[in-house]
Amino acid sequence: MKYLRFLVVGILFGIVMAKAEIISWYRIYEMFQFDAFHMYGVIGSAILLGILGIQYIKKNQIKSIEGEHIEIAPKNLSITRYLAGGIIFGLGWAMTGACPGPMFVLVGYGYYAILIVIVGALLGTFTYGLLRSKLPH
Repeated sequence: MKYLRFLVVGILFGIVMAKAEIISWYRIYEMFQFDAFHMYGVIGSAILLGILGIQYIKKNQIKSIEGEHIEIAPKNLSITRYLAGGIIFGLGWAMTGACPGPMFVLVGYGYYAILIVIVGALLGTFTYGLLRSKLPH
């Protein structure tokens, strides 16, 4: 019962992604071909809302639901980290036609082949965790 609110938010988020056509392979293909603004508008809106939300939290010292102070650590700036990670993420996104959030919505829509992609993403994350200390950051 404690986690019911997270399930509800996740379901609502999935519905919004589906209705906004963010899970559509065609929309993703259009984005990588620079044929349509749709996905760039969605991503740009998310970035803008994220920036505004973080600044609001910092300025007003907002507390979490549990009443704890929200601490936002400064990012460790590194060209290699973001360039390599972005390239790997983008290649995976282009090859599969889905990024992590929509992958689970696609399972909910009955596209069970995406489970292979989810297993691959989990294995990639696990491998990164094993190799993290050996990688340039």
